[in-house]
Amino acid sequence: MTAVAAPLAGRGIVVTRPAQQSGPLAGRIHAAGGQAILFPVLEIIDTPDRQPLIDVIARLDDYQFAVFISPNAVVRAMKQVMARRQWPAAMRVAAIGKGSVRELERFGVSGVLAPERHFDSEHLLALSELQAVAGQRVVIFRGDGGRELLGDTLTARGAQVDYVECYRRARPDAAAAPLLQAWAGNALHAVTITSSEGMRNLFAMVGPSGQPMLQQTPLFAPHPRIAAAARELGCRNVIETAPGDDGLMDALLRHFGCA
Repeated sequence: MTAVAAPLAGRGIVVTRPAQQSGPLAGRIHAAGGQAILFPVLEIIDTPDRQPLIDVIARLDDYQFAVFISPNAVVRAMKQVMARRQWPAAMRVAAIGKGSVRELERFGVSGVLAPERHFDSEHLLALSELQAVAGQRVVIFRGDGGRELLGDTLTARGAQVDYVECYRRARPDAAAAPLLQAWAGNALHAVTITSSEGMRNLFAMVGPSGQPMLQQTPLFAPHPRIAAAARELGCRNVIETAPGDDGLMDALLRHFGCA
């Protein structure tokens, strides 16, 4: 493979997505000649009590709008829906990112509203379809915790909003030895990070021995909030990218002078 055909040859790039979501980005890094170093900084686990989700599924017809916060929310919720009933044909559906839209399509849900760019709550709320929601019931499928902006804003616009927890996030119990060894061998050249919580987990997971190296490593973040979280932890080489895997790959190629 020539240098042109392998623009990331010789580059070790950390992929920090949850294990079940790392494949597409890792595959693109490998296809460009790079070495994807898989180091999940979030683990997706079941909620301890699934009954609230089951209760919402039973009364889906009471809602006019459903919003999915993440691909994990889609998969965890829709598997339970499909095991019990059909998705209401009249339900309007919105999602924050392209990954969630793709997952919904896999479950047969089409016509999903989503921002074209800048995949976050602010840009979802800017869509015209989410302006006049007074008197409507909205269910938001999400993980544990998270920002309240979406629900608070829809409530202020007159909607009745219910949250339902579909999964929880945890910090993996994983040793940082693979990253420390890669840094020591000059085999780690960049880190991709796709959530603020994941950034904080990564910083804790590499520990005092790895934190100085992490702070110097080019770190690619597809949202300003994630980039800000990295800078707050002392990272000095933070590159904000366009959203999604496309944005991360474009920025990696530009940074390494190959685009």
